[in-house]
Amino acid sequence: MATLIDTGARPMLTELRSVLTRCRATLWQDAAGAAALMVLLIAGLHLPGLV
Repeated sequence: MATLIDTGARPMLTELRSVLTRCRATLWQDAAGAAALMVLLIAGLHLPGLV
């Protein structure tokens, strides 16, 4: 099944609103994953200072 691609120029805010509306169900999961990655990054950077 082919997908239609919108080639018209739309303002960035309209595009962002459209994306957030489509992925509303998994947005909190993505945010939790990003937060977990940041915690791991900070912990990994501080680990050499503890040893």
